[in-house]
Amino acid sequence: MSTDKTVLTSFDTWKKFLGDRVQQAEKMGMNEETINKLAYEIGDFLDEKVDPANPSNRALKELWEVGDENERRTIACLMVKLAKQNA
Repeated sequence: MSTDKTVLTSFDTWKKFLGDRVQQAEKMGMNEETINKLAYEIGDFLDEKVDPANPSNRALKELWEVGDENERRTIACLMVKLAKQNA
C-alpha cells in the first residue's frame, strides 16, 4: 500500500483514505466481518510500526495500547464505520 505523507498527517485525509479502501473491499465481495478483521490486523500493525503524525491518530494509538483484544476489535469496527461515512 503506497501512501503519501498527507494521508498520515491529516486525520480527515486518513478517514477518506480508509473509506475508499473499505469501499474497494466491499466491491471485491468482502463481507463486514472480514473487513473488520482486516481493520484489526492493520490497527495492530500500525500500533507496532507507525508513529502517529497527528493528535487524532496519537489518541487512537493510546486507546489501542490500553485496550484488551475485545476493546481493540471494537475500535477497529468503529474505524470501519467512520471510514464508510467518509468515503
